[in-house]
Amino acid sequence: MLAKIGHLKVEIFKIKNRAGFAAVCFEHLTEGATAQEAYARIVKALRRSNRKQAG
Repeated sequence: MLAKIGHLKVEIFKIKNRAGFAAVCFEHLTEGATAQEAYARIVKALRRSNRKQAG
């Protein structure tokens, strides 16, 4: 499943041998119990790294 955050592509997929989903975007990897949770966590991770670069 592909989603987008601005111009960045987010790939969300089911993790084999585990319960849950993962999201990968711009050298970030997050996990969540649902695809929506993984997406929300990747948004937070990108926001954090964006703040770190700006400050």
